[in-house]
Amino acid sequence: MMPGGSKAAWPLVKPIFQTICAKAENGEPCCDWVGENGAGHFVKMVHNGIEYGDMQLICEAYQLMRDVLGMRAGEMSEIFADWNRGELDSYLIEITRDILAYRDADGGVMVDRILDTAGQKGTGKWTVAAALDEGVPLTLIGEAVFARSLSAMKAERVAAAAAFPRAAARSDAADSADWTEAIRQALYASKIVSYAQGYSLMRAAANTYGWDLNYGGIALMWRGGCIIRSAFLGRIKEAFDQNPALSNLLLDPYFTDRVKACVPAWRRTVSLAVQAGVPVPAMGAALSYFDGYTSERLPANLLQAQRDYFGAHTYERVDRPRGVFFHTNWTGEGGDTAASTYNV
Repeated sequence: MMPGGSKAAWPLVKPIFQTICAKAENGEPCCDWVGENGAGHFVKMVHNGIEYGDMQLICEAYQLMRDVLGMRAGEMSEIFADWNRGELDSYLIEITRDILAYRDADGGVMVDRILDTAGQKGTGKWTVAAALDEGVPLTLIGEAVFARSLSAMKAERVAAAAAFPRAAARSDAADSADWTEAIRQALYASKIVSYAQGYSLMRAAANTYGWDLNYGGIALMWRGGCIIRSAFLGRIKEAFDQNPALSNLLLDPYFTDRVKACVPAWRRTVSLAVQAGVPVPAMGAALSYFDGYTSERLPANLLQAQRDYFGAHTYERVDRPRGVFFHTNWTGEGGDTAASTYNV
């Protein structure tokens, strides 16, 4: 439970909320005051956005194992059971293990009989819309939302599959037993990015609305009774305990080390998916975000030159102080007047 609103009212309702809420394994209540006004609703919304990302990442791992590695549901159930005993220990990995093992009344694999069209209630979309408003690159969660939308276009996808036939996704290169470990690492690294983006959005909203969010405390609230409940959350709490001003989870020493260790397998996994024609929008977006976030120089200098060329939107220079803007008369026929600028 993620209550927000009047801080003065919290002590009056705290005993009620913390009695009825879910409890962590150590008995601590997974409920605390989040912040003034709509802070609680916003944090709950971001929780659901991260949930969209986690679910899509798991589905991409499942499709790679099913369509590229040629694994059966029972085998995949065992893989997810093994993953749930390690750093991916979580509610969603746990239920995926159970789903893959479940049999229909006649003994058939239940998950294979479910139509591949996903629904959504809207909280993922709200999270992405909030990120656009705040100018936060919530790319992984955005792709997770769009993946659900694409899945719902079943009739069109069937027609498109007939129009663009391709060979079976299974690859001889995928026969090695180490591919499941590579997929696990790609899933874990992408999961870190999902939370990093979600926390960046909460930090941006806190600055916009004047909230004093306890980021480590939020992770503790998500330990029990939540769809994204996982052992992973304890590491997030430790990260913010060590540095309350942490701007991005990727910069925490623990997560930095873990991502560095996973990058080779992450790249191999995304490359395998591309070569096999298997869509991995969330894993791919996570890797692109990581590459962009860790790039000292991006091609946005050319983009800004294009904006200045067609719209006189101005640019900053690497050899001048930040905050000083310039305009070039690129054709020799324009004027020296720059357009008014705005920042999204």
